[in-house]
Amino acid sequence: MNNTMIKGKKILITGGTGSFGSTMVKFLLDLNPREIVIFSRDELKQFEMRNAYNDEKLTFVIGDTRDYNSIYKALNGVDYVFHAAALKQVPTVEFFPMEGVKTNILGSNNVLNASISQNVKKVVVLSTDKAVYPINAMGMSKALMEKVMISLAREVHAEEWKTKLCGVRYGNVMYSRGSVIPFFVDLIKQNKDLTITDPSMTRFLLPLADSVELVLFALTKGENGSIYVKKAPAATVLTIAQALCELFQYDESKMKIVGIRAGEKMHETLISREEWQRVQNEGNFYSIPVETQELDYDKYYSVGKKTKNDKEGYTSDNTKQLSVNQTKKLLLSLPEIQDELKKLDLLPIKKNNGKVIKLN
Repeated sequence: MNNTMIKGKKILITGGTGSFGSTMVKFLLDLNPREIVIFSRDELKQFEMRNAYNDEKLTFVIGDTRDYNSIYKALNGVDYVFHAAALKQVPTVEFFPMEGVKTNILGSNNVLNASISQNVKKVVVLSTDKAVYPINAMGMSKALMEKVMISLAREVHAEEWKTKLCGVRYGNVMYSRGSVIPFFVDLIKQNKDLTITDPSMTRFLLPLADSVELVLFALTKGENGSIYVKKAPAATVLTIAQALCELFQYDESKMKIVGIRAGEKMHETLISREEWQRVQNEGNFYSIPVETQELDYDKYYSVGKKTKNDKEGYTSDNTKQLSVNQTKKLLLSLPEIQDELKKLDLLPIKKNNGKVIKLN
């Protein structure tokens, strides 16, 4: 991206102490912004992050997106917003769906409307593959967050606003908190069985750095109401477990199949069959333009478009499937995996011009 877009700008990240926020901050600081506001409700994580960075360009604000006034005040003078605050764990929102509604839908609505009122230049909302054909409460709440963003983007007066709204969707971010890879690593470290839901279940695999690249692409190129997806490979849960067993020299016989849990799919979808009809190829990305219907109920009921449904969309089953060796290579690119292997003196070696060099 063009560094001048960030240089001298004030950026706010909701849920900024999470996995995405921490990675994004590292990247943004190299682009010389004027200020980065970390907006979240976890004072301990803010304390730890403040000490870890010790950078005067970081401002920490305790607040909750559920409270319009707190996010409105924090957005004063902000140029760009990355909206990452959410309840993301499927079981959590299954058991407490109204909490998902309050944070993922109503909280997002507060962020979007406050951004418009404060003349923010652009807001990028972060969504998930679980928002497509959702079968769990978390996915449903994220799908409605997308609909809220799209609805505001195509408001009658949207062209008069100084604020552009767009979104991104991505699948399983590798080694993000609560995801399957750190879960498997923890089980390996405790010498426990690796509990596998279904061996043929597939998941998109996206390193955190790639999620940052996607969000920055949306910031740079994002059109009002559009949603952006990064092309990503996938692997079966069995392949991921086998790759980790080989890297950590763990006994594969300790894998245990437990069956699909409530709220889980065999395969995830980043672009639905219906959305695929209007998708635009953007190199390493796909863009999903906003549907053209205006807020005109007569047109909604009477004007349609003929389509040819010749593809099921973009899923973790029809994207590139990684082998065990390819998955191992991708896992080894993660600093967290390197750190864990280093602790156990298991970091692999590679040959470079005949010399054996340990990866670090």
